[in-house]
Amino acid sequence: MTFATTPFSLIRRGLIAGAGACAMLAAGGALAQGDWPTGRVITWVVPYPPGGSTDVLGRAVAQKLNGSLGTNVIVDNRAGATGTIGAAYVAKSAPDGYTLLGTSIGPQAIAPHLMGKLPYDPIGSFAPVITIGTIPHILVVGANQPYRSVADLLAAAKAQPGKLAFASGGTGTILQMQGELLAQQTGSRFIHVPYKGDTPALQDTLGEQVNFMFAPAAAALPHVQSGRLRALAVTSAARLKALPDVPTMGEAGLKDFVVEQWQAVFAPAGTPAPVVDRLNRDINAALKTPDLIALADKLGITLVGGTPAQLGALQKSDSAKWAEVIRKGGIKAD
Repeated sequence: MTFATTPFSLIRRGLIAGAGACAMLAAGGALAQGDWPTGRVITWVVPYPPGGSTDVLGRAVAQKLNGSLGTNVIVDNRAGATGTIGAAYVAKSAPDGYTLLGTSIGPQAIAPHLMGKLPYDPIGSFAPVITIGTIPHILVVGANQPYRSVADLLAAAKAQPGKLAFASGGTGTILQMQGELLAQQTGSRFIHVPYKGDTPALQDTLGEQVNFMFAPAAAALPHVQSGRLRALAVTSAARLKALPDVPTMGEAGLKDFVVEQWQAVFAPAGTPAPVVDRLNRDINAALKTPDLIALADKLGITLVGGTPAQLGALQKSDSAKWAEVIRKGGIKAD
């Protein structure tokens, strides 16, 4: 068929379609060649107040991107509603690579199952970029508590159903989820005592106002090493270098109890693949720098990196896991 025998309307549609395809290819090629971010400021949204591990680590990574991307990456703290306010802001932002979400497992895999309808889809509203790292936890008891092992703790729970209490940094936190998971996997009943943050929860565990707690490794380690807390097990897949004699939960008899609080980066859904790939590549490189490794060690974070697909799979897996724990436990947001 030639132009001489083809209806003009078909030719016109073909030319428009071809032009559109060429434009898309050109845009993708330009992004792939590094035209993005063209000197514009990139906003890295942290959905928590300043000073926490998500904020501190996010600022360090953002500073690395300043150099590798040749532009300014500023951190914007948009705290509230268990991290969902900041997440909602990014979900509604333009998918152009200039607004990113540096967040954790809470807003993306736990809170959505507690808070009813949110103004965003925790999975569908975002493009996964990279897993920055994971934070293992330690099952700890006060030094004067009688429990020397996970088995001891569970035996006491069986002998006194509904009497033993565990602390957490608040309803819906990963710390509470671990206590609920322990109860469900072992058929135990515990009293959940939520606090306004991990620090007061840890203080009352030290003071033995509660029986036990799943505490972030960095916060608990100094107290374990000083003898004020006793570590019964760690929630990571392997033993921690800092606590080589403390078993994993799996080694303690709970075969499906690997729980790590991840830190990750997301962009709005629809962000061009070349932008996501560039961010992924540059952040992966940043995670290998000595100063960032040293900071992560100080914060008790194991740096991970990897691909966007790996983060997407991790988020979906954890979302399903904690949705089931929340459903079985009848857990409601405060």
